[in-house]
Amino acid sequence: MSRGFRQIPSPIGPLTLVAESEGLCGVYFEAHQHPPRYIGIEREDDPIIELANRELQEYFDRRRERFSVPLYLEGTDFQIKVWQQLQQIDFGETLRYRDIAENMEHPFAVRAVGAAIGKNPLSIIIPCHRVLGSDGSLTGFAGGTDRKRWLLNHERPLQMSLFEF
Repeated sequence: MSRGFRQIPSPIGPLTLVAESEGLCGVYFEAHQHPPRYIGIEREDDPIIELANRELQEYFDRRRERFSVPLYLEGTDFQIKVWQQLQQIDFGETLRYRDIAENMEHPFAVRAVGAAIGKNPLSIIIPCHRVLGSDGSLTGFAGGTDRKRWLLNHERPLQMSLFEF
């Protein structure tokens, strides 16, 4: 099967889900900072996309904290290692770019880690929104800082919202 996509609604705007037969390879926002070069043909019946859609809806309904949809990661070895580190960040938790670099035993690779996080093709599924700047501030996010703020608040307990202004 070739690459396919489907756009789905979400509380933070439409998401474009992209899949290969091996797994989900993209979750993109409207006006995504690093859009894919090729998303394939539109598919309504792709089982990977359908599973990703269901799991994302459960996430938005606060019924899912981890995703099980198979992933197909396309990137450099370093990028893939960074994205795998992001998958270890628990729902509702945050780390800093420096923490990721140190966890990878590359404490001086903070900028490279930041660049790899910025190229994450699987927003939300691979939770790059859970990574903050060194001072704890919201920093770049391919979907924009308003969406990042929304996602972080969504993952906090109902009585405690983070980054409300």
